[in-house]
Amino acid sequence: MGDYTNMSGYYDLIMTSGYYDYPKIVNELLAGADFHQVLEIGCGTGLILEELASRKKDIAITGFDLTEAMLAIADQRLHDFSNVQLKHQNVTALSLPGQYDLAFSYGGVWYFVMDGVNEPFLVSHIYDAQANLDGFAKVAKHIQSQGRLLLGVQGPHRDYQSPIPNGYVYSQTIQPIEHGFTKHYFLHDGDKKLMEQRIDYRTYSFAEALDMLASFGFQYQAPTQDLPQFQSFVKA
Repeated sequence: MGDYTNMSGYYDLIMTSGYYDYPKIVNELLAGADFHQVLEIGCGTGLILEELASRKKDIAITGFDLTEAMLAIADQRLHDFSNVQLKHQNVTALSLPGQYDLAFSYGGVWYFVMDGVNEPFLVSHIYDAQANLDGFAKVAKHIQSQGRLLLGVQGPHRDYQSPIPNGYVYSQTIQPIEHGFTKHYFLHDGDKKLMEQRIDYRTYSFAEALDMLASFGFQYQAPTQDLPQFQSFVKA
């Protein structure tokens, strides 16, 4: 599974420079059915949870992540939110007390890629096939019957570089590999390389993803919009 230790110190700087629209993500979380116990799968530095917790103080929120350095930043960010708990866990061995009526991942472990033209496909930070099955099995055990699993939707991956507000330049390159792709992340200050991170991702066709999720009791709920923020599944 992808460990973001090398990237953790610069993650917020990159992510808050237009990489994600956090209010829009939370808007769609809140637009669905009511929920009272929510779990973020791969919470990173807590940017989504901060937006959610600041707007919903009456729900119990849990986030977990594999990378301890990211969780340390999240803990500082979310320290004043008494309804938020953070856990250091690997999704393939997930063990938390109780169940949740909503679990979501927005690029944290799993997400879908859609471009509005081609069929969506599932992307996983977990390259090993069996480990993906183990992860979904653990998540399924933590979601209540009729609870929802929301997996984020992103646009197609591509090579690019872009300046960010403090003058650094963020760039990424994509390299196809068997069963997926490798993504290289870079951050430069002029000629000086500040950060480099490599993650191998596994991909699944839309049909493969739906079959895999259905095997753990997740029923697909087709979106009503062309480019949703999430693909939605309901636990039987």
